[in-house]
Amino acid sequence: MQVTSSLLLASLLLLLLLPSIEMKRPGKGRGLREARHKLTRDRMRGVGRHSRSGPSRLVAPDCSELTESGDVFLDCQGRRLTSIPTSQTWSAQPKHLLLARNRLKVLREDAFSGFERLTSLDLQQNLIFLVEEGAFQGLTRLTTLLLQHNRLGTLSEEALIPMPNLRHLRLYDNPWNCLCPMDSLIRTLQVPSNRNLGNYARCAGPTRLKSMKLKQIDPKLLCKETDLTGDQQGDQTDPVDPVDHVEPIPFRSKPDATTSCHTYLFPQIRMDCRNRGLTEVPTGIPEDVVHIDLSHNSIRHLKARNFHGARGLRTLNISHNNMEHIDTASLSGLLHLRELDLSNNSLHFVKYGVLEDLYFLSQLKLGGNPWVCDYSIHYMVYWLRLHPGVRHSGLLCRSPPEHTGESVAQYVHSYNRECPKDRQHSRTDQDQTDPELWNTAMEVQGELEEELEPSHLRAPQKYQIIRLS
Repeated sequence: MQVTSSLLLASLLLLLLLPSIEMKRPGKGRGLREARHKLTRDRMRGVGRHSRSGPSRLVAPDCSELTESGDVFLDCQGRRLTSIPTSQTWSAQPKHLLLARNRLKVLREDAFSGFERLTSLDLQQNLIFLVEEGAFQGLTRLTTLLLQHNRLGTLSEEALIPMPNLRHLRLYDNPWNCLCPMDSLIRTLQVPSNRNLGNYARCAGPTRLKSMKLKQIDPKLLCKETDLTGDQQGDQTDPVDPVDHVEPIPFRSKPDATTSCHTYLFPQIRMDCRNRGLTEVPTGIPEDVVHIDLSHNSIRHLKARNFHGARGLRTLNISHNNMEHIDTASLSGLLHLRELDLSNNSLHFVKYGVLEDLYFLSQLKLGGNPWVCDYSIHYMVYWLRLHPGVRHSGLLCRSPPEHTGESVAQYVHSYNRECPKDRQHSRTDQDQTDPELWNTAMEVQGELEEELEPSHLRAPQKYQIIRLS
């Protein structure tokens, strides 16, 4: 009986020890632990990848992410994008989305899902011809929407309803077809409280309303136009992608900066007016603009008060304009200007006083101008000497031939070095030709010269000459 109980007890102990022995075989437990750790790591990575604010996600290669004054900007400008990037690719929720200069054509419903924290959206200079009613759904914080320089012919008021805080809406330079489908939008723009919505936008058709501002059209006239076939033009079907090129509305006699230039609000207000066929500086430059590029136009003359309102301007580029004249007060008031580009124009000299208000200028580009090295060029050199912190380039003599290729600073230096010799030579000639001054003491000669001058031109005497016998 004792033997039987002992065998039974040994069998039980053996059964209990077998699992632990199996687990302690080399590599067995380690493999299970590694599998568990790998599963945990994968789960953690999965959480990070799907979390919109997770630190492990990277910015999409098509765009760049930057921070300015604590706000996150997503810069996707000029990337040839045909669709809006998904919000899951950003490392933080952006407040500003820059999609200018791309190839977007249609804004579908919920196109900006996941961008609910946006306060500004820049869609200018695309190919957009259709905006569905729910395209801006969820953008309740949006205050600025830029849709200028696109191909929109119509837009309904319903597209703006999801944006109750919208304060700035730009719609100009679109071929607006001012017929029945535009009735609700035009009425919305004409509400007095919406004074910053749709300014400068004009009709491209029909003919009787062409070039009229949307804010000035009587909405009652929109549905009265019929074509020669009897079909009501206001009855439109599904939109069709327009032709690749839409003729812009021609500029007025005095171009306006808002409609003549591309304006980018973020991160700093910048106006791009390159290659716009301008013959003069456009009017209406905003007070808070920071950068203006007027290069590659036909502006021959800078006039007084051209930049009177742009008090905060930091950089000004007027290169490649064939400019010939700059009035004295043309740059007055630009106290904060730091960079000025006057290169590749037709300037011979700069008038006295033109640069006097540029207290903080640090860079001045002057190359590519036919500078004439005569007395008129001296002001530029003297001003640069008084402002040694200004980096400048391109100030070389083009004429006269004896100074061609010489730096203007060297010319002015040689000019001043030769002047005393000329005065000394004339003094010697006078001494040799006037017999009364021969063998005369120098102090007596000075008295005689002073007596010959009119009394009102005589300088006050600081010293008295006393002769000792």
